[in-house]
Amino acid sequence: MIWCGGTRISTSGHPSCGGIFEGARLDEQITEVEQKIASPDFWGNQAEAQKVMQRRRRLEDDQALRQSLRRRADDIGVLIEWANAGEDVAGDLARGLDELQQEVEAAETKKMLGGEYDRSNAIVAIHPGAGGTESQDWAEMLFRMYAKWTERRGFKRDVIDYQPGDEAGIKSVTFSVVGDYAFGLMSAEAGVHRLVRISPFDQAARRHTSFASVFVWPELPEDVDIEIEEKDLRVDTYRSSGAGGQHVNVTDSAVRITHMPTGIVVSCQNERSQHKNRAQAMKVLRSRLFDLKMKEQQAKLEQLGGEKRDIGFGSQIRSYVLQPYQMIKDHRTKMEVGDVNRVLDGDLDNFIKTYLMQKASGTLGAPAAAEEE
Repeated sequence: MIWCGGTRISTSGHPSCGGIFEGARLDEQITEVEQKIASPDFWGNQAEAQKVMQRRRRLEDDQALRQSLRRRADDIGVLIEWANAGEDVAGDLARGLDELQQEVEAAETKKMLGGEYDRSNAIVAIHPGAGGTESQDWAEMLFRMYAKWTERRGFKRDVIDYQPGDEAGIKSVTFSVVGDYAFGLMSAEAGVHRLVRISPFDQAARRHTSFASVFVWPELPEDVDIEIEEKDLRVDTYRSSGAGGQHVNVTDSAVRITHMPTGIVVSCQNERSQHKNRAQAMKVLRSRLFDLKMKEQQAKLEQLGGEKRDIGFGSQIRSYVLQPYQMIKDHRTKMEVGDVNRVLDGDLDNFIKTYLMQKASGTLGAPAAAEEE
């Protein structure tokens, strides 16, 4: 008997893909949805109809994945039969098991992302903490890390707003991550990130501790009702900052929108058209207002009183120590990795998966103060 993730492969050649999707129940759910769609008055309520169509798409994707896993497991079952018969298929069997395990792990991750907006695109903002150039450089390092991660995942990334630092790094950056389950995956990165290293900006070569905060919001579908009144908005236009080219266009089309009741400020300078920049900024504003509404409701339920963590000691979700030793530790999951360069080059999947698994099982810890090196 061979185990590959949650998949059981019998050495007698009879594979079983149990544990990821319940086939019979999945077929029943698809049938129920198809019956709703076939109803004569189905499109009478457009908003509800769209939700049903989205649910059908998710179920069909789950069904396609289940069938793919079954095909891979069947192929491996054949290879096992050949191996038992004395055929030299060790290389093909090893490759097949490796590919199956990767697909099983991807399926397990998706199964943990069952939130209403987990499948949505993500809007991500990175802000440095106190510390001037040192923290601004750290914020840019995080931006590069996520850029590398999106490339690894095959996601599309669009920079919405980019504010360069005065000497190095960035004052802030906002970007979208476009891809299936982008929000569900990126939500594992929301929080304060802490860096300990020998500062390249300190002539005395002393160790510095820097902080930067990562915010993640779902990009909302158009049918999500977020009420924004025009009288509550202050819209300013200005010339884009920075050198242009890679991140922004240096034109007079940049837009900054302030939502007066909440004080939320969003800006976009990536498009050449002022109209497009405003539309993009409004998309970010909708997501942020929705996030604020959800957090207010959660705060009432949990009686948290709306306490907000500072970008500093005692609130970090992850520490990246480059000196005097090298270690990256997630304080919520207790996961540690010694190859810091690999992580900073975008290899985040193990951190994200461990976070999602512990969150799903209810064993996730809270951000905590780390020992000061």
